[in-house]
Amino acid sequence: MPALLWADNVSFRYAAGGPLVVDGVTVRLADGALAGILGPNGSGKTTLLRLLSGTRRPTSGRVLLGNRPMDRLSRREVARQIAVVPQETELAFEYSVIEIVLMGRHPHLGVFTVEGPEDIRIAQEALAATGTAHLERRPFHELSGGEKQRVVIAAALAQSADLLLLDEPTASLDLGYQLDISSLLQRLNRDHEVTMAISTHDLNLAAAICRELILMRDGRVLAAGPTEEVLTSDNVRRLYDVEADVHVNDDTGHMTVVPVRRIAR
Repeated sequence: MPALLWADNVSFRYAAGGPLVVDGVTVRLADGALAGILGPNGSGKTTLLRLLSGTRRPTSGRVLLGNRPMDRLSRREVARQIAVVPQETELAFEYSVIEIVLMGRHPHLGVFTVEGPEDIRIAQEALAATGTAHLERRPFHELSGGEKQRVVIAAALAQSADLLLLDEPTASLDLGYQLDISSLLQRLNRDHEVTMAISTHDLNLAAAICRELILMRDGRVLAAGPTEEVLTSDNVRRLYDVEADVHVNDDTGHMTVVPVRRIAR
């Protein structure tokens, strides 16, 4: 299956002469992928997500969207194909839920053009797909954390993009909302054919929903490939300096990671 999004030997540093935060990373997302990017704090996984989204340009190497170098595409062209769900959404003004979701239509609007009936229809379909249609007129700031996250994902869907990049989509959510978001992402990938890459600390989330994993440490890829091959006790030890029991849960059928103890590096 051809790569839809490809980081080709990319490196990145935030300041000239500073350390490489991402160091010679090559990853490929095929059409229809549901991939997890895992690693400890400071591993470079969020920076890699930013390079893949085009919000940061690599210090060296290149990122291709389809077969086109991303640095030759306008921000509008990229936004029509890649939608990003950040870890936190801070708003300077009070917006309703439908206004938030309609923001996803901006890459498809001309200069000085306002949203029309078709844009509203697409936004409402995105709300329905994320189970938030009943919140359409609610002020965004009044929503719970899980509701906000689903609305932000709806805004990303309204971009009508082929790719969805998510940074810690279940961070700070309680267990019930974590399950809701996990189910939502699987459904969007399966039923709406949205290609996804998810940066996360949550090994069990990745094990439950991701078909492939990219493990990062110190800015480099430690391992990558199908989840059942990559998520091993040895790789968890190398990634986090933690001994862990990795096994297939008999009830769910997916892999489960149980941390046992930290080990000296």
